Amino acid sequence: MDTINLELEPATQILARTPATLDAWLRDLPDGWTRIDEGADTFSAFDVVGHLSHAERTDWIPRLTRMLDHGEQVAFDPFDRFAQRAMSEGKTLNALLDEFTLQREHSLAYVRTLNLTEERLGVRGKHPDLGSVSVSQLLATWVVHDLGHIAQIGRVMSKRYSDAVGPWKAYLPVLTRR
Repeated sequence: MDTINLELEPATQILARTPATLDAWLRDLPDGWTRIDEGADTFSAFDVVGHLSHAERTDWIPRLTRMLDHGEQVAFDPFDRFAQRAMSEGKTLNALLDEFTLQREHSLAYVRTLNLTEERLGVRGKHPDLGSVSVSQLLATWVVHDLGHIAQIGRVMSKRYSDAVGPWKAYLPVLTRR
């Protein structure tokens, strides 16, 4: 497969569609479908939406802003990938979906104001674990992060019927992967 660099317009289109995709898929489903996970330190659909919402506030835009303002001089703050657990406590999935939708709209509105030219996409920042990273890499990672969590939700929710499919499980690798 050929390597493709970030294409900003399609990337932002994918990012813009994530909230609607999750909303259409998850809104008003029973907890039995949205709270199932794969064990300790794994995410349910509910957890994923909370995680995406938390990342929207504390990861993507703050890191992008830090890169454009300070380059590699000021490293990113570490990201707590489980912080959504406290943030989501007492909320419904529908409330989290609404919050995420609004946050993503604000994030993408901000990105559109940045005039991200090829030069600005090449600006580098400092990740606390990975070292030097570019704006382009951050934005591509944001897209892949969304897509990975969408795939994760499908995989985790599929496992609810792991036994119900009977012998067809042999033909459904989604039920045997983690």
